[in-house]
Amino acid sequence: MPAHPPTWPAFVGVSLKMHLGHAETVAWCRAVADVARAHPATRAGEAELVVLPSYLSVPAAVGILDGLAAVGAQDLAAEDAGAFTGEVSGGQIRELGGAFVEVGHAERRRLFGETDEVVRRKADAALRAGLVPLICLGEETRGDPADAARECARQLDDALALAAERGHGGRIVVAYEPQWAIGAAEPAPDAHIRGVCRELRAHARALDAHPGSAVVYGGSAGPGLLTRIGDHVDGLFLGRFAHDPRAVAAILDEVHARAARPASDASR
Repeated sequence: MPAHPPTWPAFVGVSLKMHLGHAETVAWCRAVADVARAHPATRAGEAELVVLPSYLSVPAAVGILDGLAAVGAQDLAAEDAGAFTGEVSGGQIRELGGAFVEVGHAERRRLFGETDEVVRRKADAALRAGLVPLICLGEETRGDPADAARECARQLDDALALAAERGHGGRIVVAYEPQWAIGAAEPAPDAHIRGVCRELRAHARALDAHPGSAVVYGGSAGPGLLTRIGDHVDGLFLGRFAHDPRAVAAILDEVHARAARPASDASR
């Protein structure tokens, strides 16, 4: 099956998790701002750069990256307001200048017991607040890419079920990472990533309530991955690899090179 054309600009997302303190985050954002200001991929609109720092660093990141990258949060409350100690609502994230929010990450599920029901409520809360939910999903066990794609499509439909019931639509970004590859000695094979993302992207693009949506790979990423998986994904969602600003520049180099060549070449 031929690859669907990618959604341009290519999505390049970075989650800082809780690896960096506030001062380190500010320094990182300034370095990335310098990269984005000068890089041909961002200057030409070929890349959509998105940064997810910890909550307390969102305002600083918004100020530093203004006009260069979008900023978001790594989690949000399922409720809009009320007596929910320690929670941060989608509206508060939006008020601070955030545009994206991560939903359903495997660490949230494993460490904090987030269930499918919680993911449904948080995805709905994000769309309700006018944020773009970055929905994390992936199959538990290794198998055929076609079977994995069907399972991931099921997970996506389930994550959006409450929003559909309540009539809340809007753009989404789907971050695919097979659960069986998390922490494994070897990353998921390129062919598996291509096969799953190709079918998952076709499914996401058929969701009428979510125009402009994209499917990105959120697993282990390094130099050359975006080039190898070609036109089968709309970008990458990066973790610790991108905590070095030079790595962000390297990914933008790949985005720029991919944008310059025919789609038939990029899909190989």
